[in-house]
Amino acid sequence: MRPASREFLLGPLLKGVSRSFYLTLRVLPAGMRDPVGLAYLLARAADTIADTSLIPPEQRLALLLALRAHVNGTHHDAGESEAAFTQRLATEVGAQQTQSDEKTLLESVGPALAVLAQLDDTDRAAVRDIVTTLTQGMEFDLRTFPDERSGQIAALGEPDALDHYTYLVAGCVGEFWTRMTYAHLPGVLTSDRTATLQRGVRFGKALQMTNVLRDCGKDLRIGRCYLPASMLARHGLTPHDLLLPDASRRARPLMLELVGKTLDLYRDAVEYTLAIPALQLRLRLACLWPILIGLETLLLLVSNDAWLDPAKVSKIRRSEVYGIVARSTLAAPSNAMLRTWTGRLIASIEARSLPAR
Repeated sequence: MRPASREFLLGPLLKGVSRSFYLTLRVLPAGMRDPVGLAYLLARAADTIADTSLIPPEQRLALLLALRAHVNGTHHDAGESEAAFTQRLATEVGAQQTQSDEKTLLESVGPALAVLAQLDDTDRAAVRDIVTTLTQGMEFDLRTFPDERSGQIAALGEPDALDHYTYLVAGCVGEFWTRMTYAHLPGVLTSDRTATLQRGVRFGKALQMTNVLRDCGKDLRIGRCYLPASMLARHGLTPHDLLLPDASRRARPLMLELVGKTLDLYRDAVEYTLAIPALQLRLRLACLWPILIGLETLLLLVSNDAWLDPAKVSKIRRSEVYGIVARSTLAAPSNAMLRTWTGRLIASIEARSLPAR
Protein backbone atom coordinates (compact mmCIF):
# COMPACT_ATOMS: atom_id res chain seq x y z
CA MET A 1 0.00 0.00 0.00
CA ARG A 2 1.24 3.48 -0.87
CA PRO A 3 1.67 6.02 1.96
CA ALA A 4 -1.74 7.59 2.65
CA SER A 5 -0.72 11.09 3.67
CA ARG A 6 -3.12 14.02 3.37
CA GLU A 7 -1.24 15.12 0.24
CA PHE A 8 -1.52 11.65 -1.31
CA LEU A 9 -5.21 11.30 -0.45
CA LEU A 10 -6.21 14.68 -1.87
CA GLY A 11 -3.74 14.52 -4.76
CA PRO A 12 -2.79 11.31 -6.63
CA LEU A 13 -5.47 9.08 -5.08
CA LEU A 14 -8.26 11.58 -5.68
CA LYS A 15 -7.10 12.01 -9.26
CA GLY A 16 -7.03 8.25 -9.75
CA VAL A 17 -10.59 7.61 -8.59
CA SER A 18 -12.41 10.79 -9.64
CA ARG A 19 -11.61 11.06 -13.35
CA SER A 20 -13.38 14.15 -14.77
CA PHE A 21 -14.41 15.48 -11.33
CA TYR A 22 -10.74 15.98 -10.53
CA LEU A 23 -10.64 18.72 -13.17
CA THR A 24 -13.46 20.50 -11.37
CA LEU A 25 -11.87 20.03 -7.98
CA ARG A 26 -8.46 21.37 -8.97
CA VAL A 27 -9.96 24.61 -10.25
CA LEU A 28 -11.86 25.27 -7.01
CA PRO A 29 -10.72 28.10 -4.74
CA ALA A 30 -8.16 26.75 -2.25
CA GLY A 31 -10.32 26.81 0.88
CA MET A 32 -12.98 24.59 -0.63
CA ARG A 33 -10.68 21.91 -2.07
CA ASP A 34 -9.91 19.86 1.04
CA PRO A 35 -13.46 19.45 2.44
CA VAL A 36 -14.98 18.88 -1.02
CA GLY A 37 -12.20 16.49 -2.02
CA LEU A 38 -12.42 14.56 1.25
CA ALA A 39 -16.20 14.30 0.98
CA TYR A 40 -15.74 12.91 -2.54
CA LEU A 41 -13.20 10.30 -1.36
CA LEU A 42 -15.39 9.07 1.50
CA ALA A 43 -18.47 8.97 -0.72
CA ARG A 44 -16.52 7.15 -3.43
CA ALA A 45 -15.36 4.56 -0.88
CA ALA A 46 -18.98 4.08 0.18
CA ASP A 47 -20.05 3.78 -3.46
CA THR A 48 -17.40 1.11 -4.06
CA ILE A 49 -18.78 -0.86 -1.12
CA ALA A 50 -22.34 -0.54 -2.43
CA ASP A 51 -21.39 -1.54 -5.99
CA THR A 52 -19.21 -4.58 -5.26
CA SER A 53 -21.63 -7.20 -6.58
CA LEU A 54 -19.42 -10.15 -5.60
CA ILE A 55 -20.45 -9.41 -2.01
CA PRO A 56 -24.07 -10.17 -0.96
CA PRO A 57 -26.25 -7.03 -0.64
CA GLU A 58 -26.85 -7.54 3.08
CA GLN A 59 -23.10 -7.64 3.73
CA ARG A 60 -22.57 -4.51 1.64
CA LEU A 61 -25.34 -2.76 3.56
CA ALA A 62 -23.76 -3.65 6.90
CA LEU A 63 -20.38 -2.30 5.78
CA LEU A 64 -22.00 0.83 4.38
CA LEU A 65 -23.81 1.55 7.64
CA ALA A 66 -20.59 0.90 9.58
CA LEU A 67 -18.69 3.38 7.38
CA ARG A 68 -21.41 5.98 7.97
CA ALA A 69 -21.10 5.43 11.72
CA HIS A 70 -17.32 5.91 11.61
CA VAL A 71 -17.68 9.09 9.54
CA ASN A 72 -20.16 10.45 12.09
CA GLY A 73 -18.17 9.29 15.11
CA THR A 74 -21.00 7.08 16.39
CA HIS A 75 -19.24 3.75 15.78
CA HIS A 76 -18.52 3.23 19.49
CA ASP A 77 -22.11 2.03 19.92
CA ALA A 78 -21.33 -0.91 17.60
CA GLY A 79 -18.27 -1.91 19.60
CA GLU A 80 -15.90 -2.03 16.61
CA SER A 81 -12.73 0.02 16.63
CA GLU A 82 -11.71 2.10 13.64
CA ALA A 83 -8.67 -0.10 13.09
CA ALA A 84 -10.79 -3.27 13.11
CA PHE A 85 -13.33 -1.76 10.72
CA THR A 86 -10.77 -0.47 8.22
CA GLN A 87 -9.01 -3.84 8.24
CA ARG A 88 -12.35 -5.59 7.63
CA LEU A 89 -13.13 -3.18 4.82
CA ALA A 90 -9.78 -3.79 3.12
CA THR A 91 -10.17 -7.56 3.50
CA GLU A 92 -13.83 -8.02 2.56
CA VAL A 93 -14.17 -5.35 -0.16
CA GLY A 94 -10.67 -4.27 -1.14
CA ALA A 95 -9.69 -7.81 -2.07
CA GLN A 96 -12.55 -7.91 -4.61
CA GLN A 97 -11.38 -4.85 -6.56
CA THR A 98 -9.80 -5.20 -9.98
CA GLN A 99 -8.90 -1.49 -10.18
CA SER A 100 -5.80 -0.69 -8.14
CA ASP A 101 -6.99 2.84 -7.32
CA GLU A 102 -10.26 1.51 -5.89
CA LYS A 103 -8.32 -1.00 -3.77
CA THR A 104 -6.00 1.74 -2.52
CA LEU A 105 -8.99 3.94 -1.73
CA LEU A 106 -10.54 1.27 0.51
CA GLU A 107 -7.20 0.73 2.20
CA SER A 108 -7.01 4.49 2.81
CA VAL A 109 -10.33 4.96 4.62
CA GLY A 110 -8.54 5.09 8.01
CA PRO A 111 -6.26 7.98 6.96
CA ALA A 112 -9.24 9.72 5.33
CA LEU A 113 -11.11 9.56 8.63
CA ALA A 114 -8.03 11.05 10.31
CA VAL A 115 -8.08 13.97 7.84
CA LEU A 116 -11.79 14.42 8.57
CA ALA A 117 -10.98 14.80 12.27
CA GLN A 118 -8.48 17.57 11.39
CA LEU A 119 -11.05 19.76 9.61
CA ASP A 120 -12.55 22.69 11.48
CA ASP A 121 -15.92 22.14 13.12
CA THR A 122 -17.98 23.70 10.32
CA ASP A 123 -16.30 21.78 7.51
CA ARG A 124 -16.32 18.51 9.47
CA ALA A 125 -20.06 18.83 10.14
CA ALA A 126 -20.72 19.61 6.47
CA VAL A 127 -18.69 16.61 5.26
CA ARG A 128 -20.45 14.34 7.72
CA ASP A 129 -23.85 15.60 6.56
CA ILE A 130 -23.14 15.10 2.85
CA VAL A 131 -21.60 11.64 3.31
CA THR A 132 -24.57 10.63 5.46
CA THR A 133 -27.08 11.72 2.82
CA LEU A 134 -25.14 10.13 -0.04
CA THR A 135 -24.90 6.82 1.81
CA GLN A 136 -28.65 7.01 2.41
CA GLY A 137 -28.98 7.04 -1.39
CA MET A 138 -26.77 3.96 -1.64
CA GLU A 139 -28.78 2.32 1.14
CA PHE A 140 -31.93 3.12 -0.86
CA ASP A 141 -30.46 1.22 -3.82
CA LEU A 142 -29.50 -1.81 -1.76
CA ARG A 143 -32.90 -2.00 -0.06
CA THR A 144 -34.99 -1.22 -3.17
CA PHE A 145 -33.43 -3.34 -5.90
CA PRO A 146 -32.71 -7.09 -6.10
CA ASP A 147 -29.28 -8.72 -6.00
CA GLU A 148 -27.56 -7.95 -9.32
CA ARG A 149 -27.09 -11.68 -9.96
CA SER A 150 -30.73 -12.65 -9.37
CA GLY A 151 -31.98 -11.94 -12.90
CA GLN A 152 -34.86 -9.91 -11.49
CA ILE A 153 -35.73 -6.27 -12.18
CA ALA A 154 -37.42 -3.79 -9.87
CA ALA A 155 -38.57 -0.28 -10.79
CA LEU A 156 -39.19 2.83 -8.75
CA GLY A 157 -42.92 3.33 -8.32
CA GLU A 158 -43.71 7.00 -8.88
CA PRO A 159 -41.93 10.13 -10.14
CA ASP A 160 -41.68 11.36 -6.54
CA ALA A 161 -39.47 8.37 -5.76
CA LEU A 162 -37.13 9.30 -8.63
CA ASP A 163 -37.06 12.91 -7.44
CA HIS A 164 -36.23 11.78 -3.89
CA TYR A 165 -33.51 9.46 -5.18
CA THR A 166 -31.88 12.19 -7.27
CA TYR A 167 -31.79 14.39 -4.18
CA LEU A 168 -30.14 11.69 -2.07
CA VAL A 169 -27.38 10.96 -4.58
CA ALA A 170 -26.79 14.34 -6.24
CA GLY A 171 -29.18 17.14 -5.26
CA CYS A 172 -27.64 17.10 -1.81
CA VAL A 173 -24.23 17.64 -3.42
CA GLY A 174 -25.43 20.91 -4.96
CA GLU A 175 -26.67 21.91 -1.52
CA PHE A 176 -23.33 20.98 0.09
CA TRP A 177 -21.41 22.84 -2.61
CA THR A 178 -23.50 25.95 -1.96
CA ARG A 179 -22.96 25.76 1.80
CA MET A 180 -19.21 25.39 1.23
CA THR A 181 -19.27 28.47 -0.98
CA TYR A 182 -21.06 30.50 1.69
CA ALA A 183 -18.58 29.27 4.31
CA HIS A 184 -15.34 29.76 2.36
CA LEU A 185 -16.20 32.61 0.00
CA PRO A 186 -18.46 34.94 2.00
CA GLY A 187 -20.10 37.62 -0.08
CA VAL A 188 -19.75 35.77 -3.39
CA LEU A 189 -23.34 34.47 -3.50
CA THR A 190 -25.52 37.53 -3.01
CA SER A 191 -28.92 36.20 -4.12
CA ASP A 192 -31.52 35.00 -1.61
CA ARG A 193 -29.91 32.15 0.34
CA THR A 194 -32.94 29.86 0.31
CA ALA A 195 -33.46 30.29 -3.42
CA THR A 196 -29.75 29.75 -4.09
CA LEU A 197 -29.72 26.53 -2.05
CA GLN A 198 -32.79 25.31 -3.96
CA ARG A 199 -31.07 26.06 -7.26
CA GLY A 200 -28.03 24.17 -6.03
CA VAL A 201 -30.24 21.17 -5.33
CA ARG A 202 -31.76 21.37 -8.81
CA PHE A 203 -28.26 21.67 -10.28
CA GLY A 204 -27.28 18.36 -8.69
CA LYS A 205 -30.52 16.71 -9.77
CA ALA A 206 -29.89 17.78 -13.38
CA LEU A 207 -26.57 15.96 -13.40
CA GLN A 208 -28.04 12.83 -11.82
CA MET A 209 -30.98 12.71 -14.20
CA THR A 210 -28.45 12.80 -17.03
CA ASN A 211 -26.70 9.82 -15.46
CA VAL A 212 -29.99 7.95 -14.98
CA LEU A 213 -30.93 8.35 -18.64
CA ARG A 214 -27.44 7.68 -20.00
CA ASP A 215 -26.93 4.54 -17.88
CA CYS A 216 -30.46 3.17 -18.11
CA GLY A 217 -29.52 0.20 -20.33
CA LYS A 218 -26.65 -0.84 -18.08
CA ASP A 219 -28.71 -0.43 -14.89
CA LEU A 220 -31.54 -2.56 -16.26
CA ARG A 221 -29.12 -5.45 -16.69
CA ILE A 222 -28.29 -5.42 -13.00
CA GLY A 223 -31.96 -5.30 -12.03
CA ARG A 224 -32.38 -1.55 -11.49
CA CYS A 225 -34.99 0.50 -13.31
CA TYR A 226 -34.99 4.13 -12.21
CA LEU A 227 -37.71 5.00 -14.73
CA PRO A 228 -40.86 5.03 -12.55
CA ALA A 229 -43.30 2.17 -13.13
CA SER A 230 -46.25 4.56 -13.30
CA MET A 231 -44.60 6.50 -16.14
CA LEU A 232 -43.69 3.29 -17.95
CA ALA A 233 -47.29 2.10 -17.66
CA ARG A 234 -48.56 5.36 -19.11
CA HIS A 235 -46.45 4.59 -22.19
CA GLY A 236 -47.63 0.97 -22.29
CA LEU A 237 -44.35 -0.43 -20.98
CA THR A 238 -43.02 -2.57 -18.15
CA PRO A 239 -39.43 -2.70 -16.87
CA HIS A 240 -38.89 -6.02 -18.67
CA ASP A 241 -40.04 -4.48 -21.96
CA LEU A 242 -36.99 -2.22 -21.79
CA LEU A 243 -34.78 -5.24 -22.45
CA LEU A 244 -36.47 -6.15 -25.73
CA PRO A 245 -34.81 -5.44 -29.11
CA ASP A 246 -37.19 -2.57 -29.97
CA ALA A 247 -37.06 -1.02 -26.49
CA SER A 248 -35.14 2.11 -27.48
CA ARG A 249 -37.80 3.02 -30.03
CA ARG A 250 -40.77 2.19 -27.84
CA ALA A 251 -39.40 3.99 -24.80
CA ARG A 252 -38.16 7.06 -26.69
CA PRO A 253 -41.26 9.17 -25.86
CA LEU A 254 -40.70 8.53 -22.15
CA MET A 255 -37.00 9.32 -22.47
CA LEU A 256 -37.82 12.60 -24.20
CA GLU A 257 -40.36 13.48 -21.51
CA LEU A 258 -37.68 13.02 -18.86
CA VAL A 259 -35.12 14.92 -20.95
CA GLY A 260 -37.54 17.85 -21.01
CA LYS A 261 -37.79 17.82 -17.22
CA THR A 262 -34.01 17.55 -16.98
CA LEU A 263 -33.53 20.60 -19.21
CA ASP A 264 -35.68 22.60 -16.80
CA LEU A 265 -33.24 21.59 -14.05
CA TYR A 266 -30.28 22.63 -16.22
CA ARG A 267 -31.82 26.06 -16.77
CA ASP A 268 -31.64 26.60 -13.02
CA ALA A 269 -28.07 25.26 -13.00
CA VAL A 270 -27.11 27.87 -15.61
CA GLU A 271 -28.71 30.67 -13.56
CA TYR A 272 -26.90 29.38 -10.46
CA THR A 273 -23.58 29.64 -12.33
CA LEU A 274 -24.25 33.06 -13.84
CA ALA A 275 -25.02 34.42 -10.36
CA ILE A 276 -21.38 33.78 -9.42
CA PRO A 277 -19.40 36.99 -10.04
CA ALA A 278 -17.26 36.87 -13.18
CA LEU A 279 -14.17 37.65 -11.10
CA GLN A 280 -14.65 34.31 -9.31
CA LEU A 281 -13.44 32.50 -12.42
CA ARG A 282 -12.38 29.29 -10.68
CA LEU A 283 -15.74 28.80 -9.02
CA ARG A 284 -17.57 29.63 -12.26
CA LEU A 285 -15.55 27.07 -14.20
CA ALA A 286 -16.10 24.42 -11.53
CA CYS A 287 -19.86 24.86 -12.02
CA LEU A 288 -19.77 25.40 -15.77
CA TRP A 289 -17.90 22.26 -16.79
CA PRO A 290 -20.43 19.71 -15.49
CA ILE A 291 -23.26 21.72 -17.08
CA LEU A 292 -21.63 21.70 -20.50
CA ILE A 293 -20.61 18.04 -20.25
CA GLY A 294 -24.13 17.13 -19.10
CA LEU A 295 -25.83 19.02 -21.92
CA GLU A 296 -23.49 17.50 -24.51
CA THR A 297 -24.36 14.08 -23.07
CA LEU A 298 -28.09 14.78 -23.43
CA LEU A 299 -27.51 15.87 -27.01
CA LEU A 300 -25.87 12.52 -27.72
CA LEU A 301 -28.71 10.74 -25.92
CA VAL A 302 -31.54 12.27 -27.96
CA SER A 303 -29.55 11.53 -31.13
CA ASN A 304 -29.01 7.88 -30.15
CA ASP A 305 -31.54 5.47 -31.70
CA ALA A 306 -30.17 2.69 -29.50
CA TRP A 307 -30.03 4.61 -26.22
CA LEU A 308 -31.02 1.54 -24.17
CA ASP A 309 -28.23 -0.60 -25.62
CA PRO A 310 -25.40 -0.66 -23.03
CA ALA A 311 -22.91 -1.21 -25.87
CA LYS A 312 -23.93 2.13 -27.40
CA VAL A 313 -23.97 4.37 -24.35
CA SER A 314 -24.25 8.13 -24.94
CA LYS A 315 -20.95 9.31 -23.51
CA ILE A 316 -18.77 12.15 -24.73
CA ARG A 317 -15.12 11.38 -25.44
CA ARG A 318 -12.30 12.54 -23.17
CA SER A 319 -10.91 14.69 -26.00
CA GLU A 320 -14.26 16.49 -26.14
CA VAL A 321 -14.10 17.10 -22.40
CA TYR A 322 -10.70 18.73 -22.81
CA GLY A 323 -12.09 20.83 -25.66
CA ILE A 324 -14.88 22.07 -23.40
CA VAL A 325 -12.36 22.93 -20.70
CA ALA A 326 -10.22 24.93 -23.14
CA ARG A 327 -13.07 26.86 -24.78
CA SER A 328 -14.93 27.58 -21.56
CA THR A 329 -11.90 29.21 -19.94
CA LEU A 330 -12.21 32.03 -22.46
CA ALA A 331 -16.00 32.25 -22.32
CA ALA A 332 -16.50 31.92 -18.57
CA PRO A 333 -16.26 35.62 -17.61
CA SER A 334 -19.03 36.60 -20.05
CA ASN A 335 -22.66 35.98 -19.09
CA ALA A 336 -23.70 36.71 -22.68
CA MET A 337 -21.34 34.11 -24.12
CA LEU A 338 -22.39 31.50 -21.57
CA ARG A 339 -26.09 32.13 -22.18
CA THR A 340 -25.50 31.76 -25.91
CA TRP A 341 -23.47 28.56 -25.53
CA THR A 342 -25.83 26.82 -23.12
CA GLY A 343 -28.87 28.17 -24.95
CA ARG A 344 -27.70 26.68 -28.24
CA LEU A 345 -27.10 23.31 -26.61
CA ILE A 346 -30.55 23.29 -25.02
CA ALA A 347 -32.15 24.38 -28.31
CA SER A 348 -30.31 21.59 -30.18
CA ILE A 349 -31.51 19.01 -27.67
CA GLU A 350 -35.09 20.26 -27.94
CA ALA A 351 -34.94 20.31 -31.75
CA ARG A 352 -33.78 16.67 -31.87
CA SER A 353 -36.50 15.77 -29.38
CA LEU A 354 -39.30 16.75 -31.77
CA PRO A 355 -41.30 13.91 -33.37
CA ALA A 356 -40.16 12.97 -36.87
CA ARG A 357 -42.40 14.37 -39.62
